[in-house]
Amino acid sequence: MASRLLLQNLSKRHLLRSTFASRSASTLVLAEHEGGSIKAQSLSAVVAANSLSQDNPVSLLLAGSGSSLHQAAEKAATCHPSISQVLVADSEEFAYPLAEPWAKLIQLVQLKGDYSHVIATSDSFGKNILPRAAALLDVSPVTDVVDINGPRQFISYIPDTGIRYGYQETGQALHQKYFGVRSTSTSWLLVKGHRVMILNCVEVCRPIYAGNALCTVRYTGANPCMLTVRSTSFPVPPISVDSKSGGASISEVDLSTLDEDSVGKSRFMKLSSQDTGRPDLGSAKIVVTGGRALKSAENFKMIEKLAEKLGAAVGATRAAVDAGFVPNDLQVGQTGKIVAPELYMAFGVSGAIQHLAGMKDSKIIVAVNKDSDAPIFQVADYGLVGDLFEVIPELLEKLPEKK
Repeated sequence: MASRLLLQNLSKRHLLRSTFASRSASTLVLAEHEGGSIKAQSLSAVVAANSLSQDNPVSLLLAGSGSSLHQAAEKAATCHPSISQVLVADSEEFAYPLAEPWAKLIQLVQLKGDYSHVIATSDSFGKNILPRAAALLDVSPVTDVVDINGPRQFISYIPDTGIRYGYQETGQALHQKYFGVRSTSTSWLLVKGHRVMILNCVEVCRPIYAGNALCTVRYTGANPCMLTVRSTSFPVPPISVDSKSGGASISEVDLSTLDEDSVGKSRFMKLSSQDTGRPDLGSAKIVVTGGRALKSAENFKMIEKLAEKLGAAVGATRAAVDAGFVPNDLQVGQTGKIVAPELYMAFGVSGAIQHLAGMKDSKIIVAVNKDSDAPIFQVADYGLVGDLFEVIPELLEKLPEKK
């Protein structure tokens, strides 16, 4: 309050000059590609970048080797109208997404591009790479962002007054109200011979306490502001043909100055994946999940059969994964994958808080459990108290085969 009164009493004639202007926002998005195409989660990061500023050029960074990388770059250049540039790092060092070479690459690209924000998705790719890159750039990352309130500017410190973190308002309104000028980017002002800092910041929301509360985080550190975002919180809207531009420019990243020491601390061993033909768990519209109540891996095949009939992805609780029913890449929850499908069906899932944190944003939740007091029923839109060994076979019998 004291800072507000002080600023209101400042005379316009004491505004001498601004010492420098901070440049407008620009964002670097770290993108994954597979089979010559951009993964859908990476486009969610582009949508998140649009929330930062209306005038926010977005550069997409792709790394890898071979023809699939360049095919992905060509598709990325036209996949979203907000992308203004596609940066391609072609080297065998990036054939697999290891944290060490990727972090060095981000550091190199940031030093050349001087981006205000760096964004990745909160999946195994982003969680592995972004923290290490943030350490190299000496900034603190903000993780698991579910909402971006947009850029803000506020009075951070007024020398010789002891006032810190004073009255906050959006940048335009703050400058016009207190200084009689309109400015979108002034960082320092001279008032009565004192330097007044106008600090640019970003306000975001992230879940805490296993998703039971949302925390508003204001990042006021040095550039770049590094974020990992939940792809389920930034859905990609349908893009009409008319809205697509002629395509973003594609540029090769100069890797001649990349440190050779960036590799060697870890190495790629093998990739284990199951070609089931089912949708990806992270982006599927329907998810069928089984819990420990299925009792065995053999019984879990009922979940897989039901998913095949519905054209759904298969999920599992941590208890089912720990029991060895299914591999851990199917785990849904706080320590697994975060999903938000149109339809989420849970069979034999009790509804532990860690599991709910990964699926409670689903549009429709259907729960089947023989325990009427199971916590899953508190978040379910439809609930059936019954034995899953009776319910699932009946569903399999009555549901038509997938065409």
